[in-house]
Amino acid sequence: MINDLKKDAEDRMNKSLDSLEHGFAKVRTGRAHPSILNGVMVPYYGSDVPLNQVANIGVEDSRTLLVQPFERSMVNAIDKAIRESDLGLNPVTADAIRVPMAALTEETRKDMLKVARNEAENAKVAIRNIRRDVLGDIKSLLKDKEISEDDERRAGDDIQKITDKFVAEVDKRLAAKEADLMKV
Repeated sequence: MINDLKKDAEDRMNKSLDSLEHGFAKVRTGRAHPSILNGVMVPYYGSDVPLNQVANIGVEDSRTLLVQPFERSMVNAIDKAIRESDLGLNPVTADAIRVPMAALTEETRKDMLKVARNEAENAKVAIRNIRRDVLGDIKSLLKDKEISEDDERRAGDDIQKITDKFVAEVDKRLAAKEADLMKV
């Protein structure tokens, strides 16, 4: 029973790390990468769909993304969706859409660092909330007399070790993202 709770906690904490990576993908580093446009939603026949479902997204060169819509009629809608996203990108439209990535200034790098740190802090909070939930479940098992106090204490220590491992992983990924952002 306690092992199931530990496994569930690890699975949920892994999902928090996945969410962190998804958040980091939105933080651009000055190099063109298709994942930057992952969050862009395009209106398509009455519903919003992800950009990668209505166009091919590729890298033309190190500072330019190339978006090729599957249908020519989608060019203006895609252009508008990219402009209105909070990414600060200005696409150039022709048959295909080119999205130049401006070189990051010192100020924008620092702003991106703040965003990355915020994403990391959100991941840590999520991990700590998972720890709190699991410790609550363990306490309820103790209250229902399904486990002993020693088992509860051991399980609490194990959950704390798991939490520390995941928080350290968040810090490691944040350090890598910071290094990537500050690289000129």
